[in-house]
Amino acid sequence: MKILVVDDETPIAMMIVFLLTRAGFDVTAAHDGRKALELATERKFDLITLDIDLPHFSGFEICGELKQRHACRHTPIVFVTGRVSEEDRQRASQVGAADYISKPFEPSDFVSRVISLARERALS
Repeated sequence: MKILVVDDETPIAMMIVFLLTRAGFDVTAAHDGRKALELATERKFDLITLDIDLPHFSGFEICGELKQRHACRHTPIVFVTGRVSEEDRQRASQVGAADYISKPFEPSDFVSRVISLARERALS
């Protein structure tokens, strides 16, 4: 399964890529909103992890845009962010996110949640 990881903090992006690669996923990374939209348009991903605070476009804008595109409409999007407010969680849900994981996170919990969503996607 293919996963797009979108995070502008290189060490965090590298850690997420490592965790998901080790779990058996084919992982691609993007470090800004513009590149994320470009990659999501060019390729078919089974799941996308997305930070909120990104250069060029916010994660909320990217999620909303992708959910309007036919090819990405059913792709689970998981916000992985340092923002912990209930307002941000609600907004993520409103724009179509499948899950919301706050940084810092427990690696095993993160991977389990992604695997669960990926399995759901594979069965649909």
